[in-house]
Amino acid sequence: MSSRSPWIWAHPEWPHLRYDPAALAPALARAHSLHGQMVGRAQAIGLNETHPVALAALSDEMMATAAIEGERLALEVVRSSVMRRLGLPGPPPTDRHVEGLLDVISDAWSGFDQVLDTDRLCRWQAALFPGGTSGLRRIAVGRYREHLDPMQIVSGPPGREQVHFEAPPSADVPGQMQQFLQWFNKTAPQPRHDLGEWPLGDGLARAAMAHLWFESIHPFEDGNGRIGRAIVDLALAQHGPREVRLHSLSRQLLKSRAAYYDALNRAQRGSCDVTDWVHWFVTQCADAYLSTVRIIDQAIEKRRFWEQHPSHTLPDRQRKVLQRLLDDGDGGFLGGLNADKYMKMTGVSKATATRDLSQMVLAGQLRSHGQGKAIRYYIQVPGWTHGLASDPAAPLTPDAL
Repeated sequence: MSSRSPWIWAHPEWPHLRYDPAALAPALARAHSLHGQMVGRAQAIGLNETHPVALAALSDEMMATAAIEGERLALEVVRSSVMRRLGLPGPPPTDRHVEGLLDVISDAWSGFDQVLDTDRLCRWQAALFPGGTSGLRRIAVGRYREHLDPMQIVSGPPGREQVHFEAPPSADVPGQMQQFLQWFNKTAPQPRHDLGEWPLGDGLARAAMAHLWFESIHPFEDGNGRIGRAIVDLALAQHGPREVRLHSLSRQLLKSRAAYYDALNRAQRGSCDVTDWVHWFVTQCADAYLSTVRIIDQAIEKRRFWEQHPSHTLPDRQRKVLQRLLDDGDGGFLGGLNADKYMKMTGVSKATATRDLSQMVLAGQLRSHGQGKAIRYYIQVPGWTHGLASDPAAPLTPDAL
C-alpha cells in the first residue's frame, strides 16, 4: 500500500493513537457520573446477575451485537441460553452459534484479569463459527486471515461497489496484532505496573482506542465486529468496579448503527489524533448507562408499587393487567387502558371490567383521564405522566365510569 493510502494504519504515526483529554473532559465526566448512578442504584436494590435487569442486559448485548452485523438471533433461544448459563432452569441449548457468542461475551466480561493474547482471540473467533462457515462460505477459523486478496469492507451492487475501508495486508496482521496486544496488556490497570511508553489514561477512552485499533487491523476473515465489541467489554470490565453487567453498549450502538459505522469510517481515514472518535464512543457509553439507569428506576418503581399494593390481595386478572401496565412503562401502553381492552386482556364481561376498573381507581392503582367513551386508565406511579397534559398528581376519582 502506498504511503499516500488514506487509511489510518498507513499513517506515519501509526499505531500511536492519542486524544485530547481537555476536549474530552465534559463527555468523560458525564459518562462516569452516569456509570456511578447506574452502579449505585443497582447496589441500593441488591441487584444480582439473575435479576431481570441483568438477564435482559446480557440478552440484549447478544441480540444487538449480532444484529449490528445483520444476523438475527431468536430471542427465546438467547434468553434460555443466558438463563442456563447463570444456573437458572431452562431448556437445553439448541443453537451452537448462540452458545458460542455467549461464550465470547461471558469470557470477555468475567475474564477481565486474564491476559488478552492471540490464542484467546482465536478461540473467541472459533466459537463464533462452530461449523467453520459464515453462511454457506467456508472461512479461516481459529487463526488470523491469510488470504492474498485485500481485506475490504464494501457495499453496493457488483460493478458499483463502494469501498468503505481496506485493512492492512494479511501478511502484516501478525506484526500489527503483536503491537496491539502489547499495548492492550500494558495499559490494563494493575498495581505498580510499569506502563512504559503507553499512557493509561481514562478507561472509557482506552476502550474506544482499543476498538478502533482492532477494527483497523481487521485480523480475522470474519467476526471482527463482534470480537471488537467483546474487546470493549473486556476493557471496561478491567477498569471496574466489578459490578454485575447491567448495560448493553451494543444495544446503544445498534440504535445508532449508521452513525457507528460513519464514526469508525471517519476515524479510520484520519490521523492518529482520535479525539473525535473517542468523544463519539464515550457519548454512546454514557447513553447506554443512562438507558440502564432508567430501566433500574422502573424496576424500583415496580417494586414500590407492589409494596404499596400487594399482588396477593388482588384478583389474578387485576394483577395481570397492572403488571402489563407496569412493564410497558410511562406511556408505553399505547392509547391507555379502557373497558374494551380490559375485557380482551382478561376475558371478563363489560360489567365486571367496569367494576374492576372502578375498584382499581379507588384503590389508587389506576388514574382515570377523560369522560364517557373517551375515558382511559393509566397506572398510578409517582412521576409517570403517560404524556398527558393534566397534572398527574391531581386527585383520583371514578368519575365517568
